[in-house]
Amino acid sequence: MVMGLSLVDSGRAGEPLEMVKSSVEKAMAVLKDPKLKSPDMKNERIERLKTAINPIFDYDEMARRSLGAHWRRRSPSEQEEFLKLFRAFIEKVYADKLDLYQGERIVVGRETTDGDYAEIEARMINAKGEESQVNFRLRRADGKWRVYDAVVENISIVQNYRSQFDRVISKSSYDELKKMLKEKAG
Repeated sequence: MVMGLSLVDSGRAGEPLEMVKSSVEKAMAVLKDPKLKSPDMKNERIERLKTAINPIFDYDEMARRSLGAHWRRRSPSEQEEFLKLFRAFIEKVYADKLDLYQGERIVVGRETTDGDYAEIEARMINAKGEESQVNFRLRRADGKWRVYDAVVENISIVQNYRSQFDRVISKSSYDELKKMLKEKAG
């Protein structure tokens, strides 16, 4: 995800790119705010980052895609419960990584759109100057562009979770997956 990165724009931006850029700039302002760097301000920092970042993510689409074929096998109430568990899980995973921020930045390349889908190519650059390829996948639903996946060094976050979730369900059960998500989100 883009949390904790600075952004350098290297071309003319379309609507999806502008949305991501704006959210990243807001997140950077939070991460760089000296008043929020102390450990006792971590919860405040997390809440402010959620305010900056959450509007650009389609957590429901991420959850559906991460559950894959198992999604259709769930009842509507199970689907609703999974959406909430998944979002809490994702927010916790990335909140726990906040302290790993070391001034990384992201250089945005080009944006490609195809109807209601877009992909933004970017490079993440760490303090040593090492680069990683990051592609943000977005879709437009209800007139809004939102990120539903990020591909880091050719590894899709959604596909990674789908593989993990499928293994848990196949080896154990859907209930075991829910239990795991609750524990990790707690």
